[in-house]
Amino acid sequence: MNLACYGINVEDVRRNLSPAVLYQEAIQTEKSTAIANSGALIAYSGSKTGRSPKDKRVVRHPDSEQDVWWGSVNIEIDEPTFLVNRERAVDYLNTRQRLYVVDAFAGWDSDYRAKVRVVCTRPYHALFMHTMLIRPSREELEDFGEPDAVIFNAGQFPANRHTTGMTSKTSVDVHLEAREMVILGTEYAGEMKKGVFTLMNYFMPKQDVLSMHCSATADKENGRSSVLFGLSGTGKTTLSADPKRHLIGDDEHCWSNNGIFNIEGGCYAKAIDLTSEAEPDIFQALRFGAVLENVVYDTDDHSVDFSNDSLTQNTRGAYPIEFIQNAKIPCLAGHPADVIFLTCDAFGVLPPISRLNSEQAMYHFISGYTAKVAGTEVGVSEPEATFSPCFGGPFLVWHPGKYAALLADRIRQHDAQVWLVNTGWTGGPYGTGSRMKLAHTRAIIDAVHAGSLAESPTMTDPVFGLNVITECPGVPRELLMPRNTWADPDQFEQAAKTLAGLFVDNFQKYAEGVDAAVMAAGPTV
Repeated sequence: MNLACYGINVEDVRRNLSPAVLYQEAIQTEKSTAIANSGALIAYSGSKTGRSPKDKRVVRHPDSEQDVWWGSVNIEIDEPTFLVNRERAVDYLNTRQRLYVVDAFAGWDSDYRAKVRVVCTRPYHALFMHTMLIRPSREELEDFGEPDAVIFNAGQFPANRHTTGMTSKTSVDVHLEAREMVILGTEYAGEMKKGVFTLMNYFMPKQDVLSMHCSATADKENGRSSVLFGLSGTGKTTLSADPKRHLIGDDEHCWSNNGIFNIEGGCYAKAIDLTSEAEPDIFQALRFGAVLENVVYDTDDHSVDFSNDSLTQNTRGAYPIEFIQNAKIPCLAGHPADVIFLTCDAFGVLPPISRLNSEQAMYHFISGYTAKVAGTEVGVSEPEATFSPCFGGPFLVWHPGKYAALLADRIRQHDAQVWLVNTGWTGGPYGTGSRMKLAHTRAIIDAVHAGSLAESPTMTDPVFGLNVITECPGVPRELLMPRNTWADPDQFEQAAKTLAGLFVDNFQKYAEGVDAAVMAAGPTV
């Protein structure tokens, strides 16, 4: 394959190799690579074992500068700086004797799918993107043509810290007009995956399509879907693993006029403390064709110690979505009947299940609330609120209000119900109360999908204004009203006011991008 159009003159370019060949080349060329006893390829990403969001840069260009939500998420660089980093990446790629190219698709809906090209130096990276993108047929590959986006992964070579705008040896640069991404100074494969998502988060809304950081399932009978938003620890992955429903995807989706579709062809699951008992679907999926990233294994029998976090807490497994038995292929479904926001409220004041109106949906979508608890991070001794806009702040390109407006439009157009589900604490905050039982949360989700909560009686929460469901099959009635689960009503009131104040303070940064009705949909302090 010839890459001269990018300034790359390497003669040995290997395009869309099969997993078997990539396994062979990884074992031959990378000393640390191994094959697990399950058949998955074990690979290591070097010193970077997670994303580097503070090193992400977006080119400020006249054609898109009015669209981009500039700030700590989208840090600007000028085009000359991007070209310096691009040339540095291309120069490094030209020093390699062999390069790998993956040509594949992002988006299962052919009306909206993007053709993505990845140029990289490591077989592990090629296998990862072969897994995470949608793999073309032989005929589609022959007719692939020019890509819609190109990723130059020169992650083994550092950025120059003296280049304008660089803060470390790592740089992940996105040029929206050129539809290019340049990676320097990090070999963490997830940067490529989220780079594709970032590009989709810009170009899909331009086509009136909502891109979403969520999991999705569908009813096996009528095809009606639901989407589940939630930050880490809220239960998004666990609750989407529902044998009664089809899995559409675990992480990245779009909602178009045709329905919803998965952006990806694979799943990228956390592997720390993975067991066959707790996560049987994921455990069996990590076989030949999958990638196990930064795990520790026994050098004798190559069994993986999933509880070992000596390299990182962020051990990962990437596998094709068809490795999940109840996955729906192609990964498409009808319009969602239900939109579910998951939160783990460690303050213990949000109800287990509430129904949201359109403005409340926008407010809580933009807020993206959950809470850290004591012991999860150094210095956290009491519940600590965490807000990530649209439940995916690091990957947004437009102002959060843009995505929220698209969501509200879809909800109204397709008469979807929106729910706020608290999987966190009841009977008091973390340290006093207890975590919601998974059985109760599953009963709530089952009732949502069955439609049995649509006409359930509600009470209005006086602080948060939520329409609190007061009757749900399989859930004790007293649990549904959090005030009733606290021993001291005054302490409950104080905790509710504290959390409400945090919501209000956080939302101020989005005030200029949303309507007054959305601002008014938040809690009352």
